[in-house]
Amino acid sequence: MAAPRQSTIARWPLVATMAVSLLPPMARAQSTDVTSNSTSTVISSLILNLIIFAVEIVAFLILRPRFRKVYRPKTYLGKKSERTQALPDSLFGWIPQYIRTPSIEIMHKNGLDAYQFVAFLEMMLWMFVPTFIFTWIFLLPLYGANSTVNNKGFNMFTYGNVGALQNEQYRLIGVLFANWIIILWFIYVMRRFTSAFVKHRQEFLLSPQHAATAQARTILITGIPNNYLSEKKLSQMYGYFPGGIAKIWLNRELGELPQLTEDRAKWTNKLEGAQNKLIKIAAKKVKKGKVEGVSTDKDVELNLDVADKYVTKKERPTHKLGAMGCFGEKVETIPWCQEEITRLTKEIDSKRGDAATDYETYKPASAAFILFNTQIAAHMAVKAHAHHEPYRMATRYVEAHPLDVIWPNLTLNPYAVKIRTAIGWAITIAIVIFWTVITGFVGIVSNVQGLSTKVSWLSWLNKIGSVPVGIIQGVLPTVLLAVLNILLVMFLRFLGRASGIPTRTGVELSLFDRMAIFQLIQNFLILTIISGVSSGIDQIVPIITHPDQLPQLLAQKIPLASTFFLSYIALQGLTGAASGFLQIAPLVIYYIKKALLSSTPRKVWHIDNDMSSVAWGTLFASTTLLTAIAIGYMILAPIVSGFAMVAFFLLWLMYKYSFLYVYDMSGASETAGLFFPKAITFTFAAMYLEMVIMAILFFLSQDNTGSQSAIPEGAFMIVLIVIVIGFQYLFNDSYKSLYTALPLSLVPADTVQQPYSDRTPEGGDKKTLLGSEDRVDKGASSMVGTNGKPAPAYGHQTDATLSVEQTANEHDDEEDPMEAFTAPALKDQQRDIWIANDSWGIGRAQNESNKQHGLRSTVRDTAVDAKGNFTTDATVPPGETLL
Repeated sequence: MAAPRQSTIARWPLVATMAVSLLPPMARAQSTDVTSNSTSTVISSLILNLIIFAVEIVAFLILRPRFRKVYRPKTYLGKKSERTQALPDSLFGWIPQYIRTPSIEIMHKNGLDAYQFVAFLEMMLWMFVPTFIFTWIFLLPLYGANSTVNNKGFNMFTYGNVGALQNEQYRLIGVLFANWIIILWFIYVMRRFTSAFVKHRQEFLLSPQHAATAQARTILITGIPNNYLSEKKLSQMYGYFPGGIAKIWLNRELGELPQLTEDRAKWTNKLEGAQNKLIKIAAKKVKKGKVEGVSTDKDVELNLDVADKYVTKKERPTHKLGAMGCFGEKVETIPWCQEEITRLTKEIDSKRGDAATDYETYKPASAAFILFNTQIAAHMAVKAHAHHEPYRMATRYVEAHPLDVIWPNLTLNPYAVKIRTAIGWAITIAIVIFWTVITGFVGIVSNVQGLSTKVSWLSWLNKIGSVPVGIIQGVLPTVLLAVLNILLVMFLRFLGRASGIPTRTGVELSLFDRMAIFQLIQNFLILTIISGVSSGIDQIVPIITHPDQLPQLLAQKIPLASTFFLSYIALQGLTGAASGFLQIAPLVIYYIKKALLSSTPRKVWHIDNDMSSVAWGTLFASTTLLTAIAIGYMILAPIVSGFAMVAFFLLWLMYKYSFLYVYDMSGASETAGLFFPKAITFTFAAMYLEMVIMAILFFLSQDNTGSQSAIPEGAFMIVLIVIVIGFQYLFNDSYKSLYTALPLSLVPADTVQQPYSDRTPEGGDKKTLLGSEDRVDKGASSMVGTNGKPAPAYGHQTDATLSVEQTANEHDDEEDPMEAFTAPALKDQQRDIWIANDSWGIGRAQNESNKQHGLRSTVRDTAVDAKGNFTTDATVPPGETLL
């Protein structure tokens, strides 16, 4: 029930910009030489982010024990089987317990996607801790010692500081050696973590708790031709798989029904708000002494007009019927909504009755859900090629979840989906290409000091001192890049949805693909070139007459772009991680909601019980840029490796804490770790880009005679690229099929022979719950995790020590899976109108009035306190289900 929100990375860049004005002029002693300003820029950014980091961490330590709703809701909210053990409330006493808690516990409490994200950060640590040690010991002296280029500050420790003298050019052999060692180490680490991912995914899918859920046994098929759109035809096609079929849902063209259902839901919300507003108005007047509050005995027959004693006709809620509620006829909200909901319910019920028998008006449309009796049957069916014509029944999804479905996209013709997808990718590629103009501006700002010496109207930058220039070059571009990326992510997610992808998780996976391309090309490659070359702007004009000097210019200036990226890493690692711990925005928003938005018991319940979550495509996108920068500059500017190592470590600490104690990930957003292999592919792409850049720089290197001086080094880089390509081919050939497969060798034999419907525990209900564990195969041999306990279930996981009966009791309010994939327009009932139960009888009177109109309504589990605030102790809001 928690809405995904954006990653906390780079949440406070504007605050950072303002805070820098408070810094003392500690960097003013820096040289005013253009290249030496790299040190001032990085130091200014680093000091600023360290101050923000320290302030936010101290604030977090102080606030954490006082605001458990924000800093540790996972310890007391949600199902008991999914809660994390509470930490001590002392200032530092919680840290040892947190450190000792293994990361694998995240998989038990929040799913495999959450665990694999933290594992990806851990993989980065395994990659960059040795890289940091090796490059700082080996490459920093290699670049910085006795160079004739004589760069200043951090720039003296970059590839561009290698001079043109022949004896200096020999240093490139050492650069080549370092590149080979690091890339081969990366390959080893990636293989190790991928192997662990495959093992965890298999354990995750095959755990008895997960295998018993309907989600584990349901597939979605799109692009079904009309002659196969019947339960009989699909049963004949898929009934041969082990255990047979439990249920088939055909997607339907429902005409006006979806809109009518949405309208009823809208007016139900409106009526619930208006009736609770009556109580709020009465409570306010009683509190101020404007009317006398008279308590009403619950057993005494109510006067339905009791509200008139407290609320005048003029004060009663009204609204307008026109566009946006601002135009049209003005009506009294409560009686109008009661009549409108009654009318809509009758119309909806009538059309649903027609839809049950009229398959001509309400035709089956393109897609179907199939619930199998066994998990292995679902996985076999999704791998089987179903139809002999192109694109027909070619797109199949396993582990389908009703809250994950984008229902309007199910009706699309497969050819329309292909066209939409092509258009979506064409727009994405166009964005990648034309975004260069915007990125170019950001890159130039990051080295604006280089322009100021040649562009007259920027000369004022030379007079304001090194600290302000450092802020302009270090902080401002970072802020611009962060804001632009947020807007870009929103648009790329829209493109994925508009392409016809039928699931929200599919949209997030598509977003990651698009962002991976964008991050590599724009936010790394183009920004590197523009930022680096702009620092040598004064040398570009002479290149027109002496083009032979271009290779040496590129070789020296491209590494200088590390100045901007060092500042960006400092922001991500220090300010981003500290902001993630502090959670200041959720803290402020929570109390704003409590003060301003607690207008109904339902809103009060959600404010107090909903937990934060993340959108995976966004979160991975914001992390993979850091990965690309770290890999791309680990050789060009080895200082980046140290910064990146610290950033990954702090982000690992923050996200481990968040997924253990703060975030609650819905089972509907779970892909069982499928973002991780995409992140591995992205890491390979970053490695290729780094190797290609290094090969080009080797081939472009010239000695002081103008001769190419590093041709052999460039050739060996090509050899390394070929080796990595070969390894990735073997890597994919070995593991790719296992990313989505359910191997028969791991499936318990009796699972294949006996359907779940025949294995219900004696005396138990045969209903299976999406996300519950109430039908576990008692004879199945459980997969065992690293802690020796059964692996967790899918979506929301349970502790292995909890019995099936214990966990099943927590799902009493969940939906029957036999209705789970019926379209919402065909099954959704009018949600219960939940009214506060006040002592004056207004809520009970409104409740009775609703029932007289045939509406579902209740006042249970609510009260109004002495201050007029609504309170509730409901486990689940009436009319809502937990999926």
